[in-house]
Amino acid sequence: MNENIKNDSSEENNEEISEQPHNENDIGITAVQNALYNIHILVIIGQVEGHFILPPQNKTTKYEHVIPALVAIEQDRSIEGLLIILNTVGGDVEAGLAIAELLSGLSKPTVSIVVGGGHSIGVPLAVSARKSFIVPSATMTIHPVRMNGLMLGIPQTLSYFDRMQERIINFVARNSQIKPDRFKELMMKKDELVMDVGAVLDGETAVREGIIDSLGGLSEAVNCLYKLIEEHKTENPVPEQEVQQ
Repeated sequence: MNENIKNDSSEENNEEISEQPHNENDIGITAVQNALYNIHILVIIGQVEGHFILPPQNKTTKYEHVIPALVAIEQDRSIEGLLIILNTVGGDVEAGLAIAELLSGLSKPTVSIVVGGGHSIGVPLAVSARKSFIVPSATMTIHPVRMNGLMLGIPQTLSYFDRMQERIINFVARNSQIKPDRFKELMMKKDELVMDVGAVLDGETAVREGIIDSLGGLSEAVNCLYKLIEEHKTENPVPEQEVQQ
């Protein structure tokens, strides 16, 4: 009887030990030491989740998590720049545009890099940074706005779609080198997508079209961010009183 009690208690102890938090090194996270500048990383992956919760098996980026994080980044004086890493299939248009507008409005230097894919609403998110990069193997899909669920086949619905598409086209054109007419032309292309109209651009083509600034990988993106931080510090020197504090 006593042996059973001991065994049960030892099993409980083992369970408690296994539930303790892992060391940072155990989960592959290492603190950055001796970095030139303190930069924050924002990762936008999977599907951008909007006003409706997606199924639990979907990998999502939740806008209600990202928006407060961006406000905190803007206020945190220890953060000197933001690196945005994108591998997204797109998602909710309004949520994606909300995040993109906040990113473009940050006062701190920002650089984005598309790895894997920056599809659909991922395009405005990619161009929202001051400088954008894409790796050669990444792709970007540009297509018209789509809607799930019941739709009314009336002129007002078509007008709503047109206005939403104009918002996307204007944002992308304003934050990149592509002209609105050319972006709309890519959006309405008929011979590339099997189930939809639109275009799929690889990294080189995205740069050539003027959507993305440069072709490059992580080191190029980080070095570019460092240069932007240096320029920002030169243009906005810290007041002497703040330095003394």
